[in-house]
Amino acid sequence: MVKYLKIIGQVQGIGFRYSMNHEARKLGIMGWVRNCQDGSVEATVSGSRKAVEKIISWAHHGPPAASVKNVEISDASGEFVRFDTLLGD
Repeated sequence: MVKYLKIIGQVQGIGFRYSMNHEARKLGIMGWVRNCQDGSVEATVSGSRKAVEKIISWAHHGPPAASVKNVEISDASGEFVRFDTLLGD
């Protein structure tokens, strides 16, 4: 299962990407996460249905300093060999 996430709210400058990377690796998720110029964070996550559902659930609250207002979710595609934290666009 592969999903694209757009996480909206106070999610930059608080370690969201690095926390998501840690959670993804714990769950065996592959893909990537990065900051967007509009202040959101985007990610593509790939893994078992259960693992992807868990990372989506985590994304709705993020790390303690985050204030997530919305998570937009859509189907995606791609094959990944690890989970990367990318530089913003």
